[in-house]
Amino acid sequence: MKRAKIVTFGELLLRFSKLDNMRLSQGDTFTCKYGGSEANVAVSLATLGDDVEYITRLPDNFIGHAGAQALMQLGVNTRRVLYGGDRIGTYYFEPAAGMRAAKVIYDRAHSAYSELKPGMIPWRDILKDADVLHVSGITAAISQNAADATFEALDIADEVGVLVTYDINYRKNLWRYGADPRETLRRMLGRCDMMFGDAIEFEFLSQRKQPPFTAQDSSFEMQMDEYREWFDELHHQFPRCRKWLMGMRNMVASNHHLLTALLYVADSQAPGQLLKAPIMDIPDVIDPVGVGDAFMAGLLHAIYAEDLPHNDVQAMNYALAAATLKNTINGDFNLATDEEIRALL
Repeated sequence: MKRAKIVTFGELLLRFSKLDNMRLSQGDTFTCKYGGSEANVAVSLATLGDDVEYITRLPDNFIGHAGAQALMQLGVNTRRVLYGGDRIGTYYFEPAAGMRAAKVIYDRAHSAYSELKPGMIPWRDILKDADVLHVSGITAAISQNAADATFEALDIADEVGVLVTYDINYRKNLWRYGADPRETLRRMLGRCDMMFGDAIEFEFLSQRKQPPFTAQDSSFEMQMDEYREWFDELHHQFPRCRKWLMGMRNMVASNHHLLTALLYVADSQAPGQLLKAPIMDIPDVIDPVGVGDAFMAGLLHAIYAEDLPHNDVQAMNYALAAATLKNTINGDFNLATDEEIRALL
């Protein structure tokens, strides 16, 4: 049986951090890693053995080609990456420590990706044999050109019958070109079939307060009736979307997190079904960057893998296990294997 082909689209970044969890203002040496939400999803899927292609635009220089090569070495198809422009987007990351929050500083203005325009990517050729197109709110946050190119991809995905998955990925510090982020992200949500977001992002889109997730251990009781009402309301507004995965995290300390998920399923067999995952107690967090991307990749893999039971509970729990393991892996990429995820399940 042919494996499902998944295409992800977004900006590849260089992430800079100081050594040994120092603050950005300390020391004189940076470490750097490639990352970026949609690239993270692609790497996670490739690590799990899926057929995945990543589409982006990179500068036609050593740094740009090295970025594509880093993904290719991890099993991601990068043969149709575009090259042009002058620079790769970057961000500076200072990890949380104790009660001090993490810090992120973006440097993405005038990047090769931000100058992407509609018509530059041959979407009909790319999507003609694809099953899934994955995008995120970040793809529309960088620039008006990038937003237009994203909606072009969504139009062609609809035209050729490709399922669309979407991560809200609201980053308030990125929306600098004049667009209304809530309106744009809601417009993207209306074009998707399956989505992911954390509880804060759901709250931003819906403008409705979430029931608090304040778990201190795995015995916490979820307010399921309130969540079901919330999802029913959102699905009424966006009826195309059939699967809504929400990740929920409570940080007891910088290295101690509680993680869980809810999956809302609306189809002809089970309209309005709300499923609850276990609460995972993670006492030794190493790097929480990319956990949402691990959720999305885990869900996609569980849905399309030939040797996993195709049911929503299994898919939700697999996604949670993948996201849990990402917390133990340094860098943006989730390199947890299918064997490790199943062992945790």
